[in-house]
Amino acid sequence: MIPDLRDLASLVRLTAREELLPRFASVKREFKDDGSVVTVADGAVQARLSAALGQRWPDYRLLGEEMTAEEQAALVAEPGPGLWVLDPLDGTSNFAAGIPFFSVSLALLAGGESVLGVVYDPTRDECFTARKGRGVWLNDEPLRRVAISLLLKRAIAAVDFKRLPVELAARFAAEPPYASQRSFGSVALDWCWVAAGRFHVYLHGRQKLWDYAAGHLILAEAGGYACTLAGERVPLASNEPRAAVAALDRALFEEWWDWIRGG
Repeated sequence: MIPDLRDLASLVRLTAREELLPRFASVKREFKDDGSVVTVADGAVQARLSAALGQRWPDYRLLGEEMTAEEQAALVAEPGPGLWVLDPLDGTSNFAAGIPFFSVSLALLAGGESVLGVVYDPTRDECFTARKGRGVWLNDEPLRRVAISLLLKRAIAAVDFKRLPVELAARFAAEPPYASQRSFGSVALDWCWVAAGRFHVYLHGRQKLWDYAAGHLILAEAGGYACTLAGERVPLASNEPRAAVAALDRALFEEWWDWIRGG
């Protein structure tokens, strides 16, 4: 039985408020082998949600960012009837530096697809939620569909340059096709802000499963469009990193995708 989305959102919100906000900008950061930042807050959120989810829904296992690569790969290969996918603190560098743009991202995968998604921004008290085939909400209200109707040259783009192919990044620097560009540092919130129409187009060169499992569902349920840089659908049941190209408006997505491909 699929868990109740409101119950799930309440659990995520309470955990973030009690484990993240008291530690905001006041924790020591450490660095993983890949150079990414981790804090005690990451582990605290993952431990608390892992215990709470296991108690309420014992049939589902949990894959968290703060697990070993071997543990993550094993869970993706054998997910069982359902698999929670958790990023306990998406935007850890922002969190540790005192920048108020970070989130908790939680998705439930079943049959290789994301069926529930929750992304919570505790500094704004904004909780984006989605259920596959049922729609998307912001703080328990249906997310208002935004009519963009923009040309690419008028769009605000969210682009993470650090992980792009060098040739593509150079094209953006030499001839940016959009009006302006942002990169705020929380992938899960990037997806949600595209869904809400705050960003118009999106590009990220390297995301892991826990980065996009919830956010991609939220965008899809808002009517958005996404693919990888190889032109494939953004896959979910994979532990390999993937690029993401996205927009909420179909015409804008096609113009964005044509430019990225060199059209």
